[in-house]
Amino acid sequence: MKILLVTDAWAPQVNGVVRSLTKTRNQLELEGHAVTVLSPASRATLACPSYPEIRLTLRPRRAARECLAGSRFDAIHIATEGPLGMAARRWCRLNGLRFTSSCHTRFPEYLQLRAPVPLTASYSMMRWFHSAAERTLVRTETQKGVLAQRGFRNLYVWPGAVDTGLFRPCGKNALNLPRPISMYMGRVAPEKNLEAFLDIDLPGSQVVVGGGPALERYRRAFPDAHFLGYRHGEELARLLAAADVFVFPSLTDTLGLVMLEAMACGVPVAAFPVPGPKDLVVDGGNGALDEDLREAVFRALAVASDHCVDFAAGFSWQRSTARFLELLVPAVSGHTDDLGETPSSERRTEPARDLQPPENAAAAP
Repeated sequence: MKILLVTDAWAPQVNGVVRSLTKTRNQLELEGHAVTVLSPASRATLACPSYPEIRLTLRPRRAARECLAGSRFDAIHIATEGPLGMAARRWCRLNGLRFTSSCHTRFPEYLQLRAPVPLTASYSMMRWFHSAAERTLVRTETQKGVLAQRGFRNLYVWPGAVDTGLFRPCGKNALNLPRPISMYMGRVAPEKNLEAFLDIDLPGSQVVVGGGPALERYRRAFPDAHFLGYRHGEELARLLAAADVFVFPSLTDTLGLVMLEAMACGVPVAAFPVPGPKDLVVDGGNGALDEDLREAVFRALAVASDHCVDFAAGFSWQRSTARFLELLVPAVSGHTDDLGETPSSERRTEPARDLQPPENAAAAP
């Protein structure tokens, strides 16, 4: 199958969305599919305001036209609502091509942390964007329910996964710090609510692995914490496995791939009882959920590491990719097999003339 994956999030960005899309592409190719990625890589870009690590593609319509006009794809998946996603959506609508989309982040909440944009406006834009897709893929049942309440349609769950060959128990020697070691790994940005972790008075050591726009501010504000910056591959896995508890303070993630990676390393997770953690953390089984994050840390420390490893083993990339393939639709109109499940609501066909976002909607990143 020839598959086009359109994404505004791609290397060298380091985040869960990029890891998920990259691993999915790799798994698809291992299974013999031809995958073309339309991304900002090797294109003229500019830095996203307030988040320079994110690059926005210049002349995205030209990029989409060159890609889509030059090849015939069996299936098209638009993964992000950014400039390339918007341009690909427009091309598909103008040329009668069907596509699927996915919703990886709570973009309206992220945007509101940086600009005074009402949630109603940004959710209106996202609802308009995804309404043109035959199916919109979400990461969890909780996210599906939240979006359905906001009027999104044709929602299907595409579960996350973890590379258990890389992320695995491999001893505690990678960090020579006072224990217990409480660790956060991921993007260091305002939407991750890191203050809720770093403000806690905990015994042992607090460690942050990762980078982002708020890294230097947090280093100045929390001099007793250990900020290790970006780490990759085996080094990252060893550092993660060396932690005693993984602390996930985010209130806005749709999944939190890093939680699965921590569990695969035998590290229990402490988090708030919100979407994302509620879909992955079994309280007392592989971690702890509590409105008091400090209490969650202490309860998670009592969880057996082998329970965490066993849970993560059920989230393979083969299984996740098989579900992704199942949810794709033919780019050219034709019969689509029923999935045997009920979408979030009945299908509504978007008028072909609707090629621009609502006037009061926020611009995509």
